[in-house]
Amino acid sequence: MTTAPHREHGVEDLCDAGTKLYERALRDGGVRAEEATAVPCLTDFGLLHPALDDHERLVPVAPATALHRLLRTSAARIAEERAREARLTETFESLLRVEAEDVTTVPGSPALRLLSGTEQINRGITEAMTEACREALCVQPHFGLAGLNGQAAESIAMKRDQALLDRGGRIRTLYQDTRRHIPAITGYQEAMRGDVEARTLDEVTERMFIFDRRIAFLPANEDRTLALEVRQPALVGYLAALFDRLWNLATPMYPRPVQRPSLNGVTPRQRAIAALLVEGHTDAVIADRLGMNVRTARVHIAKLAATLGSESRAQLGYLIGQSEILDQE
Repeated sequence: MTTAPHREHGVEDLCDAGTKLYERALRDGGVRAEEATAVPCLTDFGLLHPALDDHERLVPVAPATALHRLLRTSAARIAEERAREARLTETFESLLRVEAEDVTTVPGSPALRLLSGTEQINRGITEAMTEACREALCVQPHFGLAGLNGQAAESIAMKRDQALLDRGGRIRTLYQDTRRHIPAITGYQEAMRGDVEARTLDEVTERMFIFDRRIAFLPANEDRTLALEVRQPALVGYLAALFDRLWNLATPMYPRPVQRPSLNGVTPRQRAIAALLVEGHTDAVIADRLGMNVRTARVHIAKLAATLGSESRAQLGYLIGQSEILDQE
């Protein structure tokens, strides 16, 4: 017997099959992931999400928490419609600030939540950014949103970034140094109106977003199809402090770019490669950590070898140590 296809519906009109499975998940503390295949509405609406310790098991979000989040999303849509009719007034802006309460005070609000799939991850980030009114701290080893093409990613990000800036917030973004001269990134920064700054490091952490130092998002697997939403104050504070330290070490990129100088014929990028070479990393690992392809990494290694007069990989490591180029910064 063929199972009837799942009909599309809104969260306010939850289907019978979805209601029954959600009720069972609440009673039993969870269900097998395969059981929710026929009712994708439960994961799409954020009523079920993967368990932190078992991705094959789905656990329920407390009804009170789910209702609060859905009502908050509804309120954001209403605000967007009003913004199309007239410019934001001072009164409406103050209401937005009042609405952005500290979510840690909401009963049942989870300190950690696992988000599954590009759509749910991006929706969670957008909701958190809608609440924010002070700042967004971002680490972007790759430009754009996972799972979306460049234009779609830029459109989504630009809309929510500009909304935060219009509310008086600020945006600080860290990129890898190899992203400094990518037109899409520099053009994106220039298109923003407000308090926007970007800096670069040779190496950065994996993708990370922190909003108002209250909510953070981290990748939860290698292909970034799972993300961890963190609302635990101590953890978010730790991540924000980590960002601040990286920010202080980084080189300004926008709005006032600073170029790191070459020293004795060795460029900053070659020094970064030299540091990884002496640690014994392969060309592939060096390329991945510095955000470049293997061919480009090998070109830089060859130029570094020529500058130091090396004729072999082993000799290059020795000459790097003797040259003291890693002690010049």
